[in-house]
Amino acid sequence: MRAVIQAVSSASVRVNGGEPRPIGPGLVILLGVKDTDTLDIVPKLAEKCAGLRIFKDENDKLNLSAKDLGYSALVVSQFTLYGDTKKGFRPSFIKAARPPLAVDAYELFLAEMNRQGLKDVQHGEFGADMQVSLVNEGPCTIVIDTDEWHKGEK
Repeated sequence: MRAVIQAVSSASVRVNGGEPRPIGPGLVILLGVKDTDTLDIVPKLAEKCAGLRIFKDENDKLNLSAKDLGYSALVVSQFTLYGDTKKGFRPSFIKAARPPLAVDAYELFLAEMNRQGLKDVQHGEFGADMQVSLVNEGPCTIVIDTDEWHKGEK
């Protein structure tokens, strides 16, 4: 799985032109699922995202997490995180998971994020047309690829 995590002062998502689903300070997490992913990695990824120390403490150091501060999260599924641009100018999305795996992983991630003690978890909808607005703080953007966690394992 890939997650692009941004520290934000505010964010929202509109699904199919509907009402915005806003958050105050917290995280925006764009989540991509790979065709070879398994659901067992989801709880660890959710815990890692909520616990990332990417917010400033009283000494101006990135030392606090959204969980520490009681902040919110906005999670949006994004298969384009697995876009392959090796050939030509049109990305290939062959490595992006399809339903049911992609939907199951996304829904499990939302459930796990709700267990992390955040103030609120808002989300988009898998496969929907969405518009995401955000104010990135810092700016601070972190990319997590769970494939990296397995490198060096035998």
